[in-house]
Amino acid sequence: MKLDLILRDAEILTLEVERPRAYAVGVLNGRIVGFDDELDGCTADREIRLGAAVVVPGFIDAHCHTTWWGLGLGVAELDQARGLEELYALLEAEVRQLEDRPDAWVNGTGFNHKHHGGAFPDIRRLDEITGDRPLYLRHVSGHLSITNSATLRLAGVFEPGFTDPTGGAVLRGPDGYPTGVVEESAQQLIQNLLLPYPVERIVEALDAATTRYAAEGITSFTEAGIGGGWIGHSPVEVQAYLQAKQTGKLHARAQLMPALDSLRPIKANAADMHGTGNGRGLDLGAVAGFGDEWVSLGPVKVFMDGSLLGATAAVTEDYCGHQHNTGYLLDSPEAYRERVDEAYRTGWPIALHAIGDAAIDLATEIITGCQERYGRNRLPNRIEHFGISRPDQLAPVAAAGIAVTPQAAFIGPLGDQFAALVGAGRERWLYRGRSLVDAGILVAGSSDLPVADNNVLRAMQSWVDRRTEQGLTLGGANEGLTAEEALRTYTDWAAQATGAASEKGTLRRGKFADFAVLSGSPLDTADISALKVLATIVGGEFTYDNIDTGTAPGVLSEKPEPLGVQS
Repeated sequence: MKLDLILRDAEILTLEVERPRAYAVGVLNGRIVGFDDELDGCTADREIRLGAAVVVPGFIDAHCHTTWWGLGLGVAELDQARGLEELYALLEAEVRQLEDRPDAWVNGTGFNHKHHGGAFPDIRRLDEITGDRPLYLRHVSGHLSITNSATLRLAGVFEPGFTDPTGGAVLRGPDGYPTGVVEESAQQLIQNLLLPYPVERIVEALDAATTRYAAEGITSFTEAGIGGGWIGHSPVEVQAYLQAKQTGKLHARAQLMPALDSLRPIKANAADMHGTGNGRGLDLGAVAGFGDEWVSLGPVKVFMDGSLLGATAAVTEDYCGHQHNTGYLLDSPEAYRERVDEAYRTGWPIALHAIGDAAIDLATEIITGCQERYGRNRLPNRIEHFGISRPDQLAPVAAAGIAVTPQAAFIGPLGDQFAALVGAGRERWLYRGRSLVDAGILVAGSSDLPVADNNVLRAMQSWVDRRTEQGLTLGGANEGLTAEEALRTYTDWAAQATGAASEKGTLRRGKFADFAVLSGSPLDTADISALKVLATIVGGEFTYDNIDTGTAPGVLSEKPEPLGVQS
């Protein structure tokens, strides 16, 4: 039998009980057809000897923001500045580069106040630098932005009678003048000046972003919010993903979470939608699961609270240094119950963004209530982030079968800030690992890119050692996962949490031929983050090939052409 591809001379970690390891794998029509002796007598269009490299299931990033990141790849990188004077100099240089484009905005991404002694830029200095040119600087958390007076004027903030939108705020100083910091849903005041982005621009952003995903071994991702609210980029955002796939500019499989704001009230027969005849959804009745193996709809994304870095995540005890501040929900509990119920009974599984423990309480209540009233929908219900969770919250989440997506990728770069905000008494509740697994909760690996980078190998090491930049073991050593569990968060468990376990997440006959080729085994190394991604394969086709500069024990006997531009 002639196959499309055979990989040989590799250590293949299948994560399957019946055949946990193999040394050769065959591919036909984008799917795995056999291993080792099952390939006896088979030939292939391409037979590649990997020289004892290690093959694992392709990585799945279960929560990221691809278009946001892709659009930001060409703007000022604010994370490079140390101290506000360096930041101001960076912005001055950006303004000079835009001299021939009088209508262009000054854009920047990755600002973190930790690099500036906890300080934020002075709006009056920003006004001096930018003049009448609009300014949009994204905070690393994604839950606040920094702007200037010119932009706030365009957004109507100085108009008589202006009030903050529900679930957000334009922050003001003691004199009542805006500070330039715009948090949570108030960011839509700025976004509305830019939206909607053209489909072609989103396609180019997807091309740039997913090319880089391939370099990290990522073969699938879940886009956490499209089509509406302050997280979406266009009401026809799905069209951009379809066009990207058709033109060879989508280099990983995409599951798309519609933002709750992108759904609208719909009516049908009185017998539909669990006998209510009405709900909240998309035209034509499309729900989660609609699509194909490359682009499909996922759960509805619902923002319930803010971020830890901004001290806006809804918690039950004050943040340290922020007396009488417990964050806030972005809408009333009653509004969440009503709107989520409408979407759920229409057939949409739910992914509730809940970082603080108060938000987790409400998220758990809403999901369990929907499941009790209407049963389970096609895909698992999820709580996104699950950032600071009390011990008593674990058992109800496990009993309800709710998947969670805490970001191990946060632990290194952001863990010290989180710990300072919640204090020693609650630090052990932050971005749990071991206690979630032991409770029987399904844990999916994710980056929340661009809040953290999407270096999966580094994130896996963080699951294991939980070390912050300043040497703290976040939550204590007992929260660490084993290396195999860390690998499963980005493969097997992520596939289950995204409702795709029958197609990917482990390697067995009939599943997608989605592989990450590594320089060594994550199960046997002392430092997973030191491994290299040598190649990435989606459906039997190489999307990334770094074998020439990698550190594999051997080399490919045949070098396939990668898809897209290498980074």
